[in-house]
Amino acid sequence: MTMLTADTIDDWAGNNAGPVALHLKQKLVPVEGEGGVVFPPTYADIGYNVDTLEDGTKVVTIDSVGSQANRMEPIFKHPPYSSLVPQIEIEISLKEEDGEKYTEKRSLLDLPHRSADAVVNSCPTLAPTLAKAFRALRYYGDAGPLCQLAPTSLVFGVWDSRGGSAEKRPRLVRSIMRAWNAQPLHAAAQFNSVWKSLIQQQQKELEDEAKARKIKLSEKGFADAPATFRKVGQTAAGQMREFRDGSPNPERRVLGGVVTRDPIERDISVNLVALRGLAGRNDEKTSAIRRYLLALALIAATGEIDLYLREGCNLRFAGGENWKIIPRRGEPKEIDMTSQPVQGMLLDYAKAAAAFFTPDWPPPEKLIHKFDLKEAKKLLAKKTEDEQETGG
Repeated sequence: MTMLTADTIDDWAGNNAGPVALHLKQKLVPVEGEGGVVFPPTYADIGYNVDTLEDGTKVVTIDSVGSQANRMEPIFKHPPYSSLVPQIEIEISLKEEDGEKYTEKRSLLDLPHRSADAVVNSCPTLAPTLAKAFRALRYYGDAGPLCQLAPTSLVFGVWDSRGGSAEKRPRLVRSIMRAWNAQPLHAAAQFNSVWKSLIQQQQKELEDEAKARKIKLSEKGFADAPATFRKVGQTAAGQMREFRDGSPNPERRVLGGVVTRDPIERDISVNLVALRGLAGRNDEKTSAIRRYLLALALIAATGEIDLYLREGCNLRFAGGENWKIIPRRGEPKEIDMTSQPVQGMLLDYAKAAAAFFTPDWPPPEKLIHKFDLKEAKKLLAKKTEDEQETGG
C-alpha cells in the first residue's frame, strides 16, 4: 500500500491524466451489533426511501448525500481545522426569554445550501459579495473569489438557484449510507391519558372547549391515542388507505426501523475530475485553488463524523478502511490516507495551501452579518431557476 504525500496531492490537483477519483467503502454496524434494528430517515408521504432490486433485495437509504455533506462540513468550525476557512456567521434574530436577551446565529458552515442559502441572500452586507463571486465563476470560469470567501461551497457542491448567476457546481466529496438486504419493520403504541379519571363534568367542559377551538383532545394529551397508522398528506392518504382487503395496510403502518442481513455501507468518493475543472485567473491561482480545495476535500473525506444520525440510529465503524485510487483505466490501487503520520502531513499541507488565500480573507469585524427581513421578502418575490424553466 502506498502512502499519501504532499507530492501525490500536487499531482492529483494538476495532472489532467491522473486518477479520476478516490473511493472508500466503509462497513458500519449498529451499536447493538450486526442484525440490530436501525431507523432510517423518513420522507413526506413515502416513509423510508426503499428500493427493491430485480432479485427482490431491498436497499434502504440510511443517510442521503445531502445529509452526509451537512454532517461533514461543520468539521471546519472546530480546531485544528477552523483556521483553514473563513468563519463567517449570520445573526438570524434577537430573542428575549425570561428577561434575558440573546442573539441566534448560524455559521455559514451550518447552512444546508451553503453560500447560496436563502439566509445568505437575505444579508445585505454579504449577498452582493457572494453574488459577484458566483458571477465570476459563471461568466469567467474564475473560482478564486468564491474559493476565497466560501471554499467549502466548492468542496460540498453549491447551486446559486436563488441568485442571478444560477451557477451550479458538483460536489468534490460525495458520501452516502445504504443498508442492503433490509427488511422494514412496523411499530405500534398506545397512549393512555387521564381521561377515565376525570369526572363527567370535567370531560364535557373539555370536549366543548376542544370543539370550539376545532382541535382534538388527543392532540393535547386529554384522550387516549393509539399509534398504529402514520400520518400522510391528503393526496397520499387517498391512495394509501389505512386498511386494504380487510387487513391493516403495511404502507400506512407506523414505521419501526429496518433490520439488515447484509452490511450497512458508507460510500465516500473524491471527484478529482471535478476538482481539475476548477480554475483561477491565471496558472498560479489555478494551481493554488486546486491544491487548497483538494486538501479540504481530503480532510473532510477522511475525518470521522458522528455516527449518531438520529434517534434509533447509532452506528459505529467496523473493519478496516482501505482507500483506493481509481485510475482512468486499470485496477484501483490502495493508499494510506488515514494513519496518524498521513493526517499530520495533510493538515500541514492544508495550512500551507490556505496561506495563499488568508491575506484576502475578511477581517474579524467583517465576518459577522445580519439577516434582513426586508431582503428576505424581496427574495420571496424573486423566481428561482426552476420556476423560470417551468414558467412557474
